Amino acid sequence: MRNIDDISYNFNESNVFWLNVAISFIMLGVALGLTIEDFKRVFKQPKQVLAGLISQLLVLPVVTLILIYIFQPQPSIALGMILISVCPGGNISNFMSSLAKANVALSVSLTVVTSSLAIIFTPLGLRFYGSLYEPSQQLLREVSLNITDVFSTIFFIIGLPMLVGMLVKYFYNDFAITVENVLKKVSMLIFIAIVIIAVFTNFDSFLTYIPAVMGYVIIHNFCALLGGNMVSRLFSLDQASRKTLTIETGIQNSGLGLALIFTFFNGLGGMTLVAAAWGVWHIIAGLSIAKYYSRKF
Repeated sequence: MRNIDDISYNFNESNVFWLNVAISFIMLGVALGLTIEDFKRVFKQPKQVLAGLISQLLVLPVVTLILIYIFQPQPSIALGMILISVCPGGNISNFMSSLAKANVALSVSLTVVTSSLAIIFTPLGLRFYGSLYEPSQQLLREVSLNITDVFSTIFFIIGLPMLVGMLVKYFYNDFAITVENVLKKVSMLIFIAIVIIAVFTNFDSFLTYIPAVMGYVIIHNFCALLGGNMVSRLFSLDQASRKTLTIETGIQNSGLGLALIFTFFNGLGGMTLVAAAWGVWHIIAGLSIAKYYSRKF
């Protein structure tokens, strides 16, 4: 069996383009549902928002590095784990928080803030944390990652759609309300279809190598959920907000991760598998913990 670092998953430019479009429309759909109150809440609940940012932007990447040093996975797997840890929260976290009877308003605010910060934090975080583990640092050198290109890509995938969505919501509120849910559903279906195409295009290779990463992904995601819960307790947040932070830290935008991997890393084996496996597993884990929360608390 070939080394997973030597594997690249085929995904043509057209599919990468539509993957980026799907993520952009998902973020546009999120922005169409935002209100001024969602932004005011950041200042009304500074303690909760600060706890969420510390959990996602600091604790998760650091915990990821600790796991990497403990398990010492192959370089492309390690870099995939780091990339996931510096991606913003996934938009499905809002649905999970609602299902868990958590603080949904806080979930929305954190999604907005982390997605906005991702334009800067994701490329810089990938470069910084990736350089702290020598094998992944070597991969970054080989790829010669251009941070400016990553900035612009994330801006066009996430930043611009959110800006346009907020402007449409502000000036054409009735139209935004009409198209918001339809846009979210259609874009999510496109995204799922593209991921399925990616899997089946490389099906044999996925089956061969997915066991090599699944254990890392499950442990990584569990530590993310646990880290969010622990940070919320350190900040003495109320029960609903603790549930939100747990979910927000465990649900990452793996779709953005896949887009960056196919755009800048040519579908590098371990990175692709980590992002794809995370995308499936965090839904299973998120739904499970949300159901537990809804019954227990």
